[in-house]
Amino acid sequence: MSDRPWTGAAAEAKRIVDCHECGLRHAMGDLPPQTRALCGRCGASLMRVPVNSLDRSLALTITGFVLLAIAMTFPFMSLTIQGRIQQADLVTGVIALAEQGLWSLAAVVFLTTIGAPSLKLGATLYVLVGLRLRRAPPYLPLVFRWLEFLHPWAMVEVYLLGVFVAYVKLIDLASIGLGPAFYSLATLMVVMVAIDGTLGSELVWREMERRRLVPIPPYRPGARLVLCEECGLTSPMVGHHGACARCGARLHLRKQNSLSRCWALTITAAILYIPANAFPIMTVISFGHGEPDTIMSGIKALFLGGMWPLALLVFFASVTVPVLKLIGIVFLLISTQRASRWRLRDRAVLYRIVEAVGRWSMIDIFMLSILAGLVQLGSIATIEPGVGAISFAAVVITTMFAATAFDPRLMWDAAGENT
Repeated sequence: MSDRPWTGAAAEAKRIVDCHECGLRHAMGDLPPQTRALCGRCGASLMRVPVNSLDRSLALTITGFVLLAIAMTFPFMSLTIQGRIQQADLVTGVIALAEQGLWSLAAVVFLTTIGAPSLKLGATLYVLVGLRLRRAPPYLPLVFRWLEFLHPWAMVEVYLLGVFVAYVKLIDLASIGLGPAFYSLATLMVVMVAIDGTLGSELVWREMERRRLVPIPPYRPGARLVLCEECGLTSPMVGHHGACARCGARLHLRKQNSLSRCWALTITAAILYIPANAFPIMTVISFGHGEPDTIMSGIKALFLGGMWPLALLVFFASVTVPVLKLIGIVFLLISTQRASRWRLRDRAVLYRIVEAVGRWSMIDIFMLSILAGLVQLGSIATIEPGVGAISFAAVVITTMFAATAFDPRLMWDAAGENT
């Protein structure tokens, strides 16, 4: 890579790009459509250039809003047992959790299944429509910055897997019907995955630069260049607490107090995992009788009932993933603090896995919210959430924050790869 700085038109054609996972600096020109640039050292994705990114993303986002409106309006599921019918929509489970005093759990379910997806679609639509208007609306760069934060918290696909688990649990006990909202939500999941694959974030920032909504970043000879963690731009940093030349976010050479914050969150999650397994996550009451179920007793009941594929799925999502994620984070922390050079690229892959899989442990929580809202049949059958569910949801959220707090570039710094 040449050390020559680029300014003006040259900066448009060739820019300096730092890898957000290992810190390696690249000089990158314009990419042709339908291509992706990978880091030459750790293999992380540096930039994607989908075909017709902005137009296709806008069409998909409008479709997503229509599907979300249908999912919020029509019935989601219905349960029929001994002549009694109970219907549920998307918010029924949230209301049921709140009515039983589990406000924190109700808030988590609402934010991850309705709040974050709605905000993500709304922010995407605001940005894409704003870029097509002659006079762009205010705060366009700020709104687009927040899209990246919303991405891991929009858990439509995880919620649908929770619906599948709840359906299999109930199918032998009652007649289950799937309403129009279910099919709309399933289609919405496909649409949101398509939006993530179609919307090239760097293309949006380049379009904002072309429209003069954000400044074209200058590259000054001898300036200290720092990667912006919000918009991905490698820009000059003035002083110790500079701001990104493009999006205005605060710049830091590395995530502040990364290792200490990650340790604190990881230890907190490990402590919370004890009551999450010791206390019941729900109690099934039928004709006045019932006993509480912990995570492990629920898995055992599924296995003994002959539903071993489902038991394996729940065991993997609720036991294996949280435990392995905690072990993986601790391994990354210790190896970084010991300045280990062992398998740096493999450890980078491990970090990506740890960051990606944590949200799937919410399956149990979503299943619980569906059952709590749907199975409210008085003396015939009732499902009550337990306090263990709060601890388990806290474990999932805390480990997600822990993975976000860890800066993988520190592994390469400690090994002496970034001089």
